[in-house]
Amino acid sequence: MVLPAIAVAQSESQMAQSLDKEVQSLKDELISLNRDLFLLEEELLFPSSTQVAVFISMDVGEFFALDSVKIELNGKEVAHYLYTEREVDALHRGGIHKIYLGNLKTGEHELSAFFVGKGPSGRDYLRGADLRFEKDLGVKYLELKIDDSVTKRQPEFVVKEW
Repeated sequence: MVLPAIAVAQSESQMAQSLDKEVQSLKDELISLNRDLFLLEEELLFPSSTQVAVFISMDVGEFFALDSVKIELNGKEVAHYLYTEREVDALHRGGIHKIYLGNLKTGEHELSAFFVGKGPSGRDYLRGADLRFEKDLGVKYLELKIDDSVTKRQPEFVVKEW
């Protein structure tokens, strides 16, 4: 009587392991499918011929402590982001934040960025930067860079096209 019970327990254990492997395989396939769908959705929503991406980067950050950034394209607000302490730290260590991804038709456009934070001596600080740029066919990358100007002892806000 004991041997059949052991055989049944081993059989159930093997079935459970087989089922666990099957579930894990399905999870892996689902993750892969989800990644493929995300890439397809991004390509459909933001085709490369009309795509524009805006990134934020920082240099040392000795003269400016970033709190938030607001982005306007052609006078219309398209992004607003409030940064956490960890995100600002990541920017100081060389990270880049993609703050906006959208579509623009070809032609001339204007980007305005407004930076809010604490400036030298801990004062509240609001600065802006503007860029008029030409959107051609293909992806357009714009970088909003916060640099420290040691000679002026002030932060500088630069908008660059890639």
